[in-house]
Amino acid sequence: MNSESLMSAAYLGAIVLFILSLGGFSKQETAIRGNMFGIAGMSLAMMTTILGLGSNWTVSGMVCLVVALAIGGPIGFIAAKKIEMTQMPELVALMHSLVGLAAVLIGLISYYASAAKANSTEEGIHLIEIYIGILIGAVTLSGSLIAFGKLSGKISGKPWLIPGRHGLNLAGLFLVLALGIWFVLSDSKMVGTIPMLLMLATSLAFGIHLVIAIGGADMPVVVSMLNSYSGWAASATGFMLSNDLLIVTGALVGSSGAILSYIMCEAMNRRFFSVIAGGFGSDAGATSTKSTPEMLGEVASVSVREAMALMSDAKRVIIVPGYGLAVARAQHSICEITNLLRERGVDVRFAIHPVAGRMPGHMNVLLAEAKVPYDIVFEMDEINGLFPNTDVALVIGANDIVNPAAQEDPNSQIAGMPVLEVWKAETSIVLKRSMASGYAGVDNPLFYKENNRMLFGDAKKMLDEILNILRHSSSKTGAA
Repeated sequence: MNSESLMSAAYLGAIVLFILSLGGFSKQETAIRGNMFGIAGMSLAMMTTILGLGSNWTVSGMVCLVVALAIGGPIGFIAAKKIEMTQMPELVALMHSLVGLAAVLIGLISYYASAAKANSTEEGIHLIEIYIGILIGAVTLSGSLIAFGKLSGKISGKPWLIPGRHGLNLAGLFLVLALGIWFVLSDSKMVGTIPMLLMLATSLAFGIHLVIAIGGADMPVVVSMLNSYSGWAASATGFMLSNDLLIVTGALVGSSGAILSYIMCEAMNRRFFSVIAGGFGSDAGATSTKSTPEMLGEVASVSVREAMALMSDAKRVIIVPGYGLAVARAQHSICEITNLLRERGVDVRFAIHPVAGRMPGHMNVLLAEAKVPYDIVFEMDEINGLFPNTDVALVIGANDIVNPAAQEDPNSQIAGMPVLEVWKAETSIVLKRSMASGYAGVDNPLFYKENNRMLFGDAKKMLDEILNILRHSSSKTGAA
């Protein structure tokens, strides 16, 4: 078997490992195994590519390769070790931007390093591959950087809506198509550089405009969407380099990201194109009148001891984690509370909304890190029907995903969005720092319902106090 056949076989093995990796991510129980498959697949792909250089090895090339590995490897390792769980969404967005940057740079290098134009069909196809690769890469690059800014708080989560934005997007699309025709038909690289650079600038601007117009509540969909874009950018890069592994792997990432975006939009009762159009979380998309405390009613607060007593005396407790749990780094505390309550015979379950947190699966990862048992973590569709038979629903740092306005106010900006129906429990307890609205900027009538209690304070501090009381009472019971 020659070296080319060996490379093809190794690439095929890497593709199989990547497919097994995606399959592993479909369930929490197999997610770690899926991660290991992905690591093995990427390691195999990198080693095959390096060893497959064969006769193309040069001293300068090897030096560049070693330097790149020596810089990139430690940066990735250190980032993975040091980045907090609350920073994972922006880290993911930043990594997507690097994929876009790579696609742009490879496209530019591929264009200028190729032979002189031969005006052949094959050359024309290659130019189209380069153009599409740079286009998708540029949109991914700038869009991901804006998403990073929004997720990290450096840019406001509210949508920035430019008047006539839809017309601008349409004009940009026609401009990119026209520049593409000019680029492919240009008779020299000097002439072709002009439409290519104009397209690059237009694509970067389009990526910024695309994401900056999207409201905070839709950011999990944006992260998923950018994941899809990064996959297609990688696939386009594969066409430019005639690399089958990149083509297939990029297509896997692109298609899975697109499917996930669709699923999340369905879970939010949102159309994908309405997310792209932006407006969620702004006054532009709503006609409802902003409620005042007098209109909604009075707020009933509860102390730590009262909250602990309610949960201890309950037969069934459902816990709804939100981004506030991640910010407070309180996942380990809630895991210990769960274990103590279960020891007392309380049926404790976790309810996960598809868009809880700032990226897909954020809460699942958070709970898995704290070693919360997988069999008590349920998705919204599985657990929503259990709230009427639940004694206590504990909401930790969540807001929009438990907002009854989605069902009760047809004029609300989140009207029709599926939510966790915590207000149907006998008692709901909301743990928040203040009465501030959620990431979508929408008021929450849950806070004022008669069966709701507000526990104000930092989630970690409040949960630690509940944990200490539970431990103390449990030790007394054991001593008795």
